[in-house]
Amino acid sequence: MDNVHLVPEEEEDDLYTGYNDYNLTFDGEDLHNDEGFQQAVRTSHGRRPPMTAKYPGTAIGGRPIGTAYGSRMPVGTAMGRPMTGAVQDGAARPMTAVRAAGYSSSIARGSVFDPLGQSKGPAPPLETRNEDTPEEKIKILEKKVNDLIEESCLAHARGDLQLSLEKAKEAGRKERALVRQREQTGTADHINLDLTYSVLFNLANQYANNDMYTEALNTYQVIVKNKMFSNAGRLKVNMANIYFKQKNYTKAIKFYRMALDQISNAHNAMRIKIMQNIGVVFIHMGQYSDAITSFEYIMSESPNIKTGFNLILCYYAIGDRERMKKAFQKLICVPLGIDDDDKYIPPNDDPHANMVIEAIKNDKLHQMERERKALAEKYIMTSAKFIAPAIESSFAAGFDWCVDMVKGSQYVELANDLEINKAITYLRQRDFRQAEAVETLKMFEKKDSRVKSAAATNLSFLYFLEKDYDQADRYAELAMSADRYNPAALVNKGNTEFVKEDYEKAAEFYKEALHNDSSCTEALYNLGLTYKRLGRLEEALDCFLKLHAILRNSAQVMYQLSNLYEMLEDPHQAIEWLMQLTSVTPTDAQVLAKLGDLYDNEGDKSQAFQYYYESYRYFPSNISVIEWLGAYYIDTQFCEKAIQYFERATLIQPTQVKWQLMVASCYRRSGNYQKALETYKDIHRKFPENVECLRFLVRLCTDMGLKEVQDYATKLKKVEKMKEIREQRVRSGRDSSARGRREGSAGSESDQTLL
Repeated sequence: MDNVHLVPEEEEDDLYTGYNDYNLTFDGEDLHNDEGFQQAVRTSHGRRPPMTAKYPGTAIGGRPIGTAYGSRMPVGTAMGRPMTGAVQDGAARPMTAVRAAGYSSSIARGSVFDPLGQSKGPAPPLETRNEDTPEEKIKILEKKVNDLIEESCLAHARGDLQLSLEKAKEAGRKERALVRQREQTGTADHINLDLTYSVLFNLANQYANNDMYTEALNTYQVIVKNKMFSNAGRLKVNMANIYFKQKNYTKAIKFYRMALDQISNAHNAMRIKIMQNIGVVFIHMGQYSDAITSFEYIMSESPNIKTGFNLILCYYAIGDRERMKKAFQKLICVPLGIDDDDKYIPPNDDPHANMVIEAIKNDKLHQMERERKALAEKYIMTSAKFIAPAIESSFAAGFDWCVDMVKGSQYVELANDLEINKAITYLRQRDFRQAEAVETLKMFEKKDSRVKSAAATNLSFLYFLEKDYDQADRYAELAMSADRYNPAALVNKGNTEFVKEDYEKAAEFYKEALHNDSSCTEALYNLGLTYKRLGRLEEALDCFLKLHAILRNSAQVMYQLSNLYEMLEDPHQAIEWLMQLTSVTPTDAQVLAKLGDLYDNEGDKSQAFQYYYESYRYFPSNISVIEWLGAYYIDTQFCEKAIQYFERATLIQPTQVKWQLMVASCYRRSGNYQKALETYKDIHRKFPENVECLRFLVRLCTDMGLKEVQDYATKLKKVEKMKEIREQRVRSGRDSSARGRREGSAGSESDQTLL
């Protein structure tokens, strides 16, 4: 009974004893004033401050912990396992099984616990990833493959097709190495099929872009035949496109139809595009009926402008007049999906709306809408032009029908353009129906300003071609008054001033046209010609250099540049521009002759001969070229070769005696005196009064000892005497006329004196 603890009676009755007792251990408000607690915080890992050990081997150096009943149990045996001290061999260690964040056993005793690395000392190093594991190697390789695919696509976007193909091939090699590594590590089930598909698809595309069609088809076959790739059947469209480029239309049709079978009806837009391609292939095959079937289905399900235009072409090819009309009506009824331009008209009283409208007036969406509308108008205009003669008995009647149809459609503003186009078509036919064209254009004089300006511009140019410059000037003025910003009207006005030789005024109109439209090449070319006439060669050169930057392959611009450099006494630049011109027009005989002339002036006879000879080869009737080549062979002592050129000149100008004399001279120089004598005799028969021919006949007959020498000598004296008498008559006539003029002037002076 010694261990029984007796409780007082009143203590048994009080059930709430101890509830109001306050344990100071849980008081955290004065911890910052507690020296023991602050010292513990500042030590490593929050240990208690060391105390004087009364009992060695205990954890806290204090007395052993006892039980409630006074029994004692050493701390070293607590929890059934031995415990070591907090400090052993001078290194601080945790007393828990889990290492604390930021703790390291190498931290010296007494250092501050700093898990966020805010102290001035070096932060503990992060744990590095081990890249030697197979899984890490596979991830790195996958990233390389994706990067190569991206680089290939970017190279193709830049236009570097060769580099894009090289990157695609390298991606294929890396991907195959990746698959082998997967198989070696036993993770073949985790092969990335999407990555394999991307590599093969990109490689096939790059093969096709580089015109390596066989390799592209083989790569597509690898994808299509692999059952693990879902929706790979769509790639048969790409294969069909390649067959179409190869003009293998039968296989193209086959693959388009296979792709059509594998695409569900849910993807209606794609099915429509494939059917449109099928129709185009049938057109190339000449099977217009099959093409019509495809296009009619598209126009009934999802009509569009291109398909409607192709349908009209097919009906035109088979000569079906009525169906052409129906197809044209369907074409002008195709919805474009474009709102009216009224939404871009800003309201007057809403500045915020004005800002929004200004921002969207020329954005990408509005540009796309304008392009779509312009394309539709182009197809309608083209359709009207080529079906007009076929749908009615005459071109005019057919065009009028098209105009009537357009007036009742959403393209009502296109009707005026069709009328103007009708008049221009009359002019291009050159069938002397210009009166109808003029009447048609004059109908628009009372229309709105845009149409009036276009009609007046065409009329002005028409009269200018007919050299009726007054009418051309009048209609140019009318076009300018209707639309002052019309560059074509300003150019026509400048042309009329140019013809009047008022070059300063012409230059002003050309410059105004360029101010309104900087891409008006006609104004820039004419301005250069005007400066050239004014002698302002540097300004003319600047105009043509700007024009050359716009029209890189214009032969006229290159010739003008060469001519200007020649006028500026820079023959090397003139030759350089003519050399560029020969790359554009290598068979232009005039350009080749001009090159020969420039080289001849520079003293380079061999280069001059080369270009003169090329010029003669392309145009053997240029007298100046023939004369130069003949003289060149005479100078180089090849008189026999010169004969053929002078004989050619004789055929071109048979009434010019000098070419026949040159032929005879070549025979004489080459030592063929008999042939020379025959040639001179032939010349004498054709031109009996030619003194030079008679002199050579006398000389040759004398050298050869012929009896005809006396006859030719007598004729020579007679001809010379007649020539002398003729010259005396001419001189006496000049003297008498001069004397009469002097007498008349003296008489007039005497009359003035009398007055």
